[in-house]
Amino acid sequence: MEKETDSVVAACDISNSAVIKFVILIGVVSLFSDMTYEGARSITGPFLSVLGASGAIVGIVAGFGELIGYALRLASGYLADKTQKYWAIIFIGYAINLLAVPLLALAGHWEIAAVLMIMERMGKAIRNPARDVILSCASEKIGRGWGFGIHEAMDQIGAISGPLVVAGIFLWKGAYQTAFGWLLVPALMALGVLFTAYTLYPSPYGLESASIKLESKGFTKSFWFY
Repeated sequence: MEKETDSVVAACDISNSAVIKFVILIGVVSLFSDMTYEGARSITGPFLSVLGASGAIVGIVAGFGELIGYALRLASGYLADKTQKYWAIIFIGYAINLLAVPLLALAGHWEIAAVLMIMERMGKAIRNPARDVILSCASEKIGRGWGFGIHEAMDQIGAISGPLVVAGIFLWKGAYQTAFGWLLVPALMALGVLFTAYTLYPSPYGLESASIKLESKGFTKSFWFY
């Protein structure tokens, strides 16, 4: 992943068709990722209860996971900009985020399950800032609104289909472990597509902050009202 450092001060330099392909690839990654962890999150509360956790424990685990999932982004975002190793951070984050889910199938105690659930949130916090940086720069030529719109639409498709898939597995087998185990499939697919995106477009971004500065004094009243 040493190719990243070559684009530290370069502007985004890929064609519109390549941009669209890259945005779609990252969108597919998010689709399978959301299918994995949103599918899991639809049953983690009852799963903890089955393992013996109280209602208070379930709430604490969920709340602490969300706290870590957002607070850690401050550090991961800073680290991404400081090291410029965007792809490396993205891969680490996705690996933790996605592989923690199927490992829940092996959790025999609520304490182990709780750690894995928090790790899943940590993984998402690690990879999101770096992913959004390269997505923002790559989508500049087609419009960031459209680029992020495509990505978010595919993301939500995964978020909706994940719980539906888990519900179908429950109707079929009726076991938490089976449901978590099957979520390994979209997790591996997400990692596979992510590797494809990196292989095809190892440097789809430039550090925009090196050449672009936003001045708030130039914004209109309509901007601030919005």
